Amino acid sequence: MDPSSIFLWIGAIAILLVVSAFFAGSETALTAVSRGKMHQLEKDGDRAAANINLLVVDRERLIGALLLGNTFVNILASSLATWILETTLGPRAVAAATVIMTFVILVFGEVLPKTLAIARTDRFALTVAWPVKQAVAVLGPIVSAVQYLVWKVLGAFGVRQAQEGDEVLPAHEEIRGTVELHHKEGGVEREHRDMIGGILDLRELTVGDMMIHRKNITTVDADLAPAELLDAVMKSGHSRLPLWREQPENIVGVVHIKAIVQAALKNKGSFDGIDVAGLATPPWFVPDTTTAEEQLEAFRTKRARFALVVDEYGALQGLVTVEDIFDEIFGDIPDELEAAQRPDVRKQADGSYLVDGKVPVRELNRELDWNLPDEEATTIAGLVIHEARTIPEVGQRFAFFGFKFEILRRQRNQITALRVTAPSASTDTVPPG
Repeated sequence: MDPSSIFLWIGAIAILLVVSAFFAGSETALTAVSRGKMHQLEKDGDRAAANINLLVVDRERLIGALLLGNTFVNILASSLATWILETTLGPRAVAAATVIMTFVILVFGEVLPKTLAIARTDRFALTVAWPVKQAVAVLGPIVSAVQYLVWKVLGAFGVRQAQEGDEVLPAHEEIRGTVELHHKEGGVEREHRDMIGGILDLRELTVGDMMIHRKNITTVDADLAPAELLDAVMKSGHSRLPLWREQPENIVGVVHIKAIVQAALKNKGSFDGIDVAGLATPPWFVPDTTTAEEQLEAFRTKRARFALVVDEYGALQGLVTVEDIFDEIFGDIPDELEAAQRPDVRKQADGSYLVDGKVPVRELNRELDWNLPDEEATTIAGLVIHEARTIPEVGQRFAFFGFKFEILRRQRNQITALRVTAPSASTDTVPPG
């Protein structure tokens, strides 16, 4: 073989290596590209992003075409190298070609393009989107045949093809995991992570998880004398107040302070003679199993902000407002009349916290960046009782999930105050019980 022919074939091998690098880098970039960003770019009119979204819809076909093209050009380049070396090395050409082409393909056909694709994923993907689309169109029929054969072989071993809805990780959990990852890497603030997590939790939380318990609801007897009823409503400090008859759990109406003020304005600014009970609106009862997402939509549809929560037997359990749902998203937002620091969670000099038993676990996790489980119990007292499998006595100490819990006060069967020490503040180990 004359030298000019050798250089010609070496040039052909170099071109094949460039094509190999194209296929390898495209595979890495298109499988790692941000689908959310590509969808947004497509909405903004980017045609390359539209091509990417079209390609990743059938990811199996995309990867098959890229692997087919990459495998073909690598084998062809190696075969040409072996053929060229045979003229000078004879029988040793196979060994020499194997060593040389392994190194060349590894560095220039695999590692280099894939490293570039990882470092500039979105830019790389947008650049190669159109030529990859053409390659997939050309190689598509061959890929389809290969896919059919592959699934027949896998089917013989009991592996079925994935169906729609078989995602390993639901979309909500994928978003949650991504946000948590960016938070650990410093790209997302804790407050933003909590807000996004709160939105995702709306479909899992029920109104029973976030309601104000009936023990903490302020209600007024609707049969009080008009002057006494008006005085009780005005002193309650709430804009809406449930009214009951015969027994506190028999709610017969809800009165709004605005309705009383409007009635007073019509009465020339006097509250005398106002029938407060007559101004009440019918109560709205919702099941405690209603999800927060459903309840928020119901508030919007009904144009209401206040609902009473009942269990499956119709017994009053508490009340929920639209503000309670917003608190799950944004955290507790105190109004101008509340103290700057909440009195039910008080940090001590030793790093522990004195916590009222009725404080929800979710609020502690959000405010203190803890990770206590909230699936089995709503309040911190409920969590301790659930894990202890008993109602603890004052002075008992427990250790769950790396946290220490000491019972400080108990009223009948209810834990009213306890000391909680987070793992970072712990200096010794307390055995459970």
